[in-house]
Amino acid sequence: MFSNVDNLAQEYIDNPEKRNQLYKRTLIVVVISQVFGGAGLAAGITVGALLAEEMLGTNAFAGLPAGLFTLGSAGAALLVGRLSNRYGRRMGLATGFITGGLGAVGVVLAAILNNVILLFISLFIYGAGTATNLQARYAGTDLATSKQRATAVSIAMFSTTFGAVAGPNLVDVMGDFALSIGVSSLAGPFILSATAFIVAGLFLFVFLRPDPFLIGLKINESKRETVSNTFLEKKLVNKKLIVVGAIIMVLTQIVMLAIMTMTPVHMGDHEHSLRAIGLVIGFHIAAMYLPSPLTGILVDRLGRFTMAIASGITLLLAGIVAMVSPGESLFLITVALVLLGLGWNCGLISGTALIVDSTDPQIRAKTQGTVDVFIALGGAAGGSLSGMVVAGSSFEMLSLVGGILSLILVPIVVWSKRSNNALFKK
Repeated sequence: MFSNVDNLAQEYIDNPEKRNQLYKRTLIVVVISQVFGGAGLAAGITVGALLAEEMLGTNAFAGLPAGLFTLGSAGAALLVGRLSNRYGRRMGLATGFITGGLGAVGVVLAAILNNVILLFISLFIYGAGTATNLQARYAGTDLATSKQRATAVSIAMFSTTFGAVAGPNLVDVMGDFALSIGVSSLAGPFILSATAFIVAGLFLFVFLRPDPFLIGLKINESKRETVSNTFLEKKLVNKKLIVVGAIIMVLTQIVMLAIMTMTPVHMGDHEHSLRAIGLVIGFHIAAMYLPSPLTGILVDRLGRFTMAIASGITLLLAGIVAMVSPGESLFLITVALVLLGLGWNCGLISGTALIVDSTDPQIRAKTQGTVDVFIALGGAAGGSLSGMVVAGSSFEMLSLVGGILSLILVPIVVWSKRSNNALFKK
């Protein structure tokens, strides 16, 4: 296999125009797969907590589904990263999406059988789809130049919008379909997720050829020069930036997932309809992904650190608005969730760009997978604890704590920018 890659890669090494064509083709394939992958995200976000509340009879553990599928995404992130590093993006991403689809099938079966244990196991497996959808953003960067990386990430994330926004707004439709076949209406969106994730995986497996990661690795090897002391010194600084990039993404994930997870439950307690909940989550997901092209441009032009600070400030505003919003106000809750999604978007793209900037191509996919494990674990903690915070205090307190936590980003980023400014202008 690798000898074939060597021969194929030489064509792209010798022909920059052909290499650029492969870069564009890769982005197109990733974009299409992300449309399906985005649709698969809808169920866990929109009705996962509500399904658990229905089956358990209490909202004290309503944050557990988000915690479980986010925890599952942690293990999947590591697996997808390792598979991608060894066999290429095609194999890693296809495996992750299909596994997530099988988890969604398990959730539907759990609803039919009213089996809580099967529900929790299936939600854990379903998390593979979430992790893979997130890791697909890296595929577009494999052949990108340093000035294209944030933009490449943003294009992949932007394409997720179409499926991710459509999914929550199909909650009623899929719920009616589920009822028509004798299944709980809350399991309906997981039928959509199963189909979407499996289609995304199969599409990548068929069309992501030649593999951008393997080709990019060979291109980099052809350019590699003798390692110098300057290069080694820069590598040490890069390790620091990997940590900073990871912290940015982990904190934004914790804050976003904690508040987002309990919003459907909070709205349900104030007698908002399932349609209204789907609408709010739809706007939230749109804010998570739709601004990505603009965010990517800003990250490439204004800098990784500047946009990371913007992320922390935006998340603080989201927490404040969510805290002061009356439970009956659909408008203000929507504004809070839009700000929450926008802050997450800025943090993820700026943090991702830092990770790509700071890793050697030979270990890049593995490192990316490892970082995504911490992102997922942070999200799992945020999602799982959010229900307990609300049960013990209130949704308003959860929002306030989340907003304050996001401010930690500002001193971390300012310190990092100062200590690395000599070598990294962005």
